[in-house]
Amino acid sequence: MTNFPHGFLWGAATAPHQIEGNNVNSDWWAREQMMPGMELSGDAVDSYHRYREDISLLAEAGLNTYRFGIEWSRIEPIPGHFSRAELAHYRRMIETCFEFGITPVVTLQHFTTPQWFAEAGGWTAADASEKFQRFVTEATTILEGVEWVVTMNEPNMQAAIMTAMRRMSQSQGGQWQSPTVEADAPEGKEEKRSHSQFLTYADPEIGRMFVGIHHAARDIIRQRTGAKVGWTIAAGALTAAPGGEEKLLEIRYGKEDVYWEGARDDDWVGVQAYSSQEVDADGLVPHPQLPDNTLVGTAYRPDALAMAVRHAHEITGGVPILITENGIATADDTQRIRYTREALEGLHATIGEGIDVRGYLHWSLLDNFEWGHWAPTFGLIAVNRETFVRAPKPSLAWLGEAARRNGLA
Repeated sequence: MTNFPHGFLWGAATAPHQIEGNNVNSDWWAREQMMPGMELSGDAVDSYHRYREDISLLAEAGLNTYRFGIEWSRIEPIPGHFSRAELAHYRRMIETCFEFGITPVVTLQHFTTPQWFAEAGGWTAADASEKFQRFVTEATTILEGVEWVVTMNEPNMQAAIMTAMRRMSQSQGGQWQSPTVEADAPEGKEEKRSHSQFLTYADPEIGRMFVGIHHAARDIIRQRTGAKVGWTIAAGALTAAPGGEEKLLEIRYGKEDVYWEGARDDDWVGVQAYSSQEVDADGLVPHPQLPDNTLVGTAYRPDALAMAVRHAHEITGGVPILITENGIATADDTQRIRYTREALEGLHATIGEGIDVRGYLHWSLLDNFEWGHWAPTFGLIAVNRETFVRAPKPSLAWLGEAARRNGLA
């Protein structure tokens, strides 16, 4: 028996745009209509109306924690005008978690922003922080009793998107690719490397800007609630190929370390890791073509989680860690279980080394809209997109049983 610490959080995570449906006021909704090759989120999996069923399934399986987001574009559809009905909706989600004995982990911003915010310059606008602080202040009115709050999800990925979009705007023929999907990479070696480089680099200046916004939001949450506050970072678990040591440091600083450093005074930090990848002297090395590659083209690397945790611990200086995302895009649920077991075994080893890990939240509770694509399936629960009927997979029961035991048999 592999036991985890007393009070360890076991759960699953979602993002509002990926599961709710019809987030018509968000920048991502607008982007879906404009970008070639993007599928539409549409009704998503209608969790906006079916959240009680989703929370119930999570609780019945044995999990004790649910990470979900509140959608800024619903709450503030017009600048400075807040929807009381939407705030009440998300408060009901929080209270439903309490009813089922579930610890809510509430994310205030998960990739999407209101379209009006994007049209006014987005995060690079001079008053972006003030706008976000206004929303955060309003959001705190529904957070009574919430112990864990995320200011922003993967700001480093958002910075990478901003960096890539800037580069594409400076060249002709640039094409958008969603943040997670790499399965359709071209066959040519140079084209493959170019494709894999998409979202590799993030401008450190954008990172420092995000750190300042995060700290301002963190201060508001600390002043107005009793919650522990942090943010979540996309961790690449990158390694250096021979000759790639300097390039690794360059890429990882802009893509991750600026953000880990920005978490040093937080109550906790969220680690989000899925796979590992090498960096050589030219940059990110494409994932090798192997039979067990995931549906998004990444290598099967459950050891990436422990690698990412150790790096986060080192750079933050020991800030408590919550695994806010870890999972695999696969249609084979036995592979999902195998991956999750191996990832948890590696995570347990980091705890044995003295790293303070507070919980493990699987990505994702539901098969959902993966930022422009429906094919990748990460969920512990399958969803019929015509009827919205939920069908729990064996992996949900497996993870729930681990939660009940607080360990791996």
